[in-house]
Amino acid sequence: MKGMNTISKTDMFSHWINIGYLPRWGVLLLDLLIALVAFVISYLIGRGLLDYDATVRLPIWQQAITIVLLQGVSFWAFHTYSGILRYSTFVDTLKVTAAVVANGLFLFLTNLIVKYVTNYINPPFFTTVLVIYVFVAITLLFGWRVIIKTVFEYISHRSNGVDKVLIYGTKSAGLSIAKMLQSNLESQYRPVGFIADKYDDIQHDLLGLTVYPLNEQLMYTLKKHHIRHIIVSPLKMKQINPLVDLKPFIDNNIRILTTPYFTDFSIGENNDNINTIVGRIESIKVEDLLERPVIEMDTENVGTILEGQTVMVTGAAGSIGSEIVRQVAAFKPQTIVLFEMAESPLHDLTVDLRKEFPNQQFVPVIADVRNVDMVEEVFEEYHPHVVFHAAAYKHVPLMEDFPAQAILANVQGSKNVADMAIKFNAKRFVMVSTDKAVNPTNVMGASKRIAEIYVQSLFLKAAKENANCTKFITTRFGNVLGSNGSVVPYFKKQIAAGGPVTVTHPDIIRYFMTIPEASCLVLEAATLGSGGEIFCFDMGQPVKIADLAKNMIRLAGLIPGKDIKITYTGLRPGEKLFEELLNQKETTIPTKNKKILVAKVREYEFDSVSEQIQQLIAMAEDGKVFPTVQAMKNIVPEFKSKNSVYEKLDK
Repeated sequence: MKGMNTISKTDMFSHWINIGYLPRWGVLLLDLLIALVAFVISYLIGRGLLDYDATVRLPIWQQAITIVLLQGVSFWAFHTYSGILRYSTFVDTLKVTAAVVANGLFLFLTNLIVKYVTNYINPPFFTTVLVIYVFVAITLLFGWRVIIKTVFEYISHRSNGVDKVLIYGTKSAGLSIAKMLQSNLESQYRPVGFIADKYDDIQHDLLGLTVYPLNEQLMYTLKKHHIRHIIVSPLKMKQINPLVDLKPFIDNNIRILTTPYFTDFSIGENNDNINTIVGRIESIKVEDLLERPVIEMDTENVGTILEGQTVMVTGAAGSIGSEIVRQVAAFKPQTIVLFEMAESPLHDLTVDLRKEFPNQQFVPVIADVRNVDMVEEVFEEYHPHVVFHAAAYKHVPLMEDFPAQAILANVQGSKNVADMAIKFNAKRFVMVSTDKAVNPTNVMGASKRIAEIYVQSLFLKAAKENANCTKFITTRFGNVLGSNGSVVPYFKKQIAAGGPVTVTHPDIIRYFMTIPEASCLVLEAATLGSGGEIFCFDMGQPVKIADLAKNMIRLAGLIPGKDIKITYTGLRPGEKLFEELLNQKETTIPTKNKKILVAKVREYEFDSVSEQIQQLIAMAEDGKVFPTVQAMKNIVPEFKSKNSVYEKLDK
């Protein structure tokens, strides 16, 4: 009718293929119909080849009925009807072939038996027709499946608006990805070729797809064929330097995708497995683009201090704390105490951990490191052998506004846990610190430096009294990608919202590491330290935050400045353009792990430090903001405020 929206036949078919599929009995009936057609064709061909005197015992119509019925039994035996036609695989083809051949062999043997038993009287079926039938039936059954699959693929691709992709990697993993994408019609990606970066891998084609060499012509090819996506096989990701090898693609706004690791054995021909892998194709992570190779720590000796022990992790539900817990669990300690003040994150973490490590004992404890009585109760009940102290406030702008809270959480909290570690004879205490503690320009960094000073001076005092006292170790590293408060999740939200992405300053740079790397450093430091050390991590070259933002936009398949704008908001209170891992007056000494260094720092006398810190905590408890910050500067003379109201205290 006029005025009404009309739907094209293609659209109607697209809608039909998306809502259902032919039932099994329908597939079986169609296969039987094709079998009948195959017999008729075979008979017509066979009669032309036979002697006019050739005779059989059964009339042609009885032969047709018998052959088709027996073929139906064979289809049922081999379950040729069980698969969905649009997802037909090589295995389905083998089933159909086996079913037809089995039926043909049975009929041929029937002919032989009848001739033998009846003293070579004419057989029930034309033998020549049977031979021809096998070949015709296989061809027709295979052919109609190919046609159906091709039609569905064409319609699906038209309706879904698929993206053409090249697959980087021509070995087993790359071939498996191509096969999966070809088999999965719901996928938004359609493979149109491969990329080979080695001469030996360059062939004319693979799986009917062109293999393109990785050279200066490749970018022209991508533009010519309007290809804006590349899937890097998981095997290839392990072999290349993503920052170097993928940068040309990223700079040309080609979206880089990859898949989770898998094996050919885990995939097989199972549609569910294929759909799972295809459904998890995603953009490469920004940590793959760090200005250094991803670092894997040697954790061989970690098990010696953790296996069979009671381990406590403060701030257990935080981004660093939770990863430490997971890595610790792999070394089979007796008990892991999850010390955390946030109820919901602790509950969620506990549920996940008990699923991941069903044989490991986890004890969730809701407590606050600022409350010394709570801390003492936990130590008294569980007597942890190893303590990983990750609980802290770390947001620079917030701590500038609330310096008292920074002192109570980062200084008093660290003091409480450290004191209890001594009192209850813990073997090791490992504290998580930050690069912002070096030449601090903000309250948060200064509070962490004060915590470092207290922990180190406490150990020096305790070691003089008891050589077997708790070993206190501090780890200091830069920004952690993906952690709570990191720019990465912040940028992701801004990109998802269409921008703009906000950066404080175009020249601001930071050192970065991943959450697993940071946690692994903490664990290995626990084995390397003999007490009193501050371990620093060789984090390679710092990264410009503006460049990080641009790369994240490109990884999302968008163009910086065009699709997503970048705006600069100015440095925040307490923020500096670059972070340091070591004070200029400090030196380092190597460890057996070349990526971990020991900072040689100034040593403090415990009694003096303890008195100053007690006064500092008292000021914080009274809410005296400027006196609190001034007291911090007295303890840490190198603390010079930047872009902050506390700058006047430095004059």
